[in-house]
Amino acid sequence: MKFACPKRPRRPLLVPAALAALAALVPGALAVAATAVPTELPSPEKGLNLLVVGLDTRKGVTEEEKERFRLGGQGCDCTDVIMLVHVSAENDRVDVVGLPRDSLTAFPADHRDRRTGKVHGAHPAKINSAWAEGGPSFAVETVESMTGLPVHRYLEIDFRRFMDTVDRVDGGVPVCTAQPLKDPATGIDLQPGTKRVGGGEALQYVRSRKADGQMDFGRIQKQQKFVVNTLRQLHEGVLDDPARLREFAATLRGTAEGERAISTAELLTLAARLRELPPDRTEFATVPVRDFNPAVEGVGSTVAWDEEGAAEVFGRLREDRPLPVAGDVAPSLIPAATYRPATGSSLICP
Repeated sequence: MKFACPKRPRRPLLVPAALAALAALVPGALAVAATAVPTELPSPEKGLNLLVVGLDTRKGVTEEEKERFRLGGQGCDCTDVIMLVHVSAENDRVDVVGLPRDSLTAFPADHRDRRTGKVHGAHPAKINSAWAEGGPSFAVETVESMTGLPVHRYLEIDFRRFMDTVDRVDGGVPVCTAQPLKDPATGIDLQPGTKRVGGGEALQYVRSRKADGQMDFGRIQKQQKFVVNTLRQLHEGVLDDPARLREFAATLRGTAEGERAISTAELLTLAARLRELPPDRTEFATVPVRDFNPAVEGVGSTVAWDEEGAAEVFGRLREDRPLPVAGDVAPSLIPAATYRPATGSSLICP
C-alpha cells in the first residue's frame, strides 16, 4: 500500500475558484462585472489550476434549517467536496476532476495539528482530513503532492455560504434525475424529471450518496451537474445586472482568508477570460480509482486511486492537454467509480 506524502512547497499558497470553473460553462458568464477590474490573477504557461473545496461545517446554520434539511449531527470540519479545476493557457478549455473524499494519502512528519497543537509523525489519512488537521494551506499541499500539479488559487465553501449563494439564483437551480432519488440520510426525495431547488434542498441534493447505489462517486457526479446548471441559470436575471452579479460572486467567495485565496475581483476577471467558451469545451471527470483499500487502522475504509490512470490524467493537465478519453484508462474494480469524462453540455438538465 502506497501513500503520497505532501511536499511542503516554499512558494505562497493559494485559494481556488468554483465560480470561475462554473463560468466557463456559460458564454459571457460574469463578464459584465469583470470589465476594468484590476487583478493579479496569474496566467501560467501551462494553464491555471484552482482547488475548490466544500466544507462539512454547520457554522451559521439555524436550528430550524438543520431539522428541515437533515443537517443534524456534528460536522467533521473536513473537505467533503474536492474539485481540481484546470483552465487552459489559451482559455479555450476547462477540465474539472473530482477527488473522492476517502482517497488514501499520507501526511508528512513534523506537521502541527492546528486543533491540538500536537506535532505529528508521518501517518496515513484520508484526503478530506487535511483541512481539519492543517488548514487550507495543508489541504492545498496535500492535493499538490497527490496530483503533481501546482495549485494557483483556492476557494472554500461551507454549508451556509452554499445555501446563500444558491438562493441568489432567481427561481432556483434545476436538478434532474432519470430515476426516483430518495435518500433517508439527507431527506432528498425527487421523482424522475427536473425540479428547481433553493439553497437548502440544493444542499440535500449535492450531499446525497445513499439513494442510487453510486456512493460517493455518484455524489461527485451530482455536484458536477449542479455546477453546470447553476451557471446556466445565471443567464436569467443575474448576468445583465452587474451589481447583482458582483453580489453573487461575493457571496460565493465569502470572507475566508488564505495565502492563495481567490478574490471576488479575480473570480470576475477569470470569468471574463472565459466569456466565449461554450459548454462543450468543458469536461468533468472523477480521478481514476482502482478499488477500496483494506481498512487502515486509525483511518478506516479508503479509496485507492488507479496509479497509472491518475498519472495519465494529471500528466495531461500538467502539459495543458485535454483529459484522456474513457477508453484510455482501465475500468475500475468499483463499477460506480469507472472513469467516464462528460462534457458540460451533456450535464445540462432539460
